[in-house]
Amino acid sequence: MKPSFLQTTRKESASTWRFRQLMNWYPMYFGTGGKILFWSGDSREVHIRLRRNLWTYNYVGTIFGGSLFSAGDPFYMLMLLRILGNQYVVWDKSASIQFRKPGRQTLYARFELTEEKIEHIRQEVAAGGKTEQTFTLDWVDENGVVHAKLERLCYIADRRFYEQRKNDRQQTRLYR
Repeated sequence: MKPSFLQTTRKESASTWRFRQLMNWYPMYFGTGGKILFWSGDSREVHIRLRRNLWTYNYVGTIFGGSLFSAGDPFYMLMLLRILGNQYVVWDKSASIQFRKPGRQTLYARFELTEEKIEHIRQEVAAGGKTEQTFTLDWVDENGVVHAKLERLCYIADRRFYEQRKNDRQQTRLYR
């Protein structure tokens, strides 16, 4: 059963339900030990769970930091790609994690992108062709206690701007 802080008014669509099922069985994600519990139909909210088990515990019996890091890896990038569409390019650029408390029980994470954040991204890309945005994520237990904080930096660009810069870089390399 999901903790109360994961309750939402958003609904999952057939498309996002199918995507969630495929992602949960995708070997690279399955190997993290994480499980996607919910993916909203508008891709603005995702909930994941990470249990301590044979694949996720470390030498001292807590959830391995690499599992916390990798189970929270692709979501902001994937959410932005689905929301913004093909006219944008989105890449994860960097990430960091800060451990607060050892995870000895099931932990949860909630990814959420507000309409204001998405509009801010669109405005910055329209103004400069690209932007870099930092997103934060908390791994919490069923009582809401934070066990780890992740920061992810995403690069977001207009596809034409990105392709032009890529072509410019390739031309520079050819003539060196």
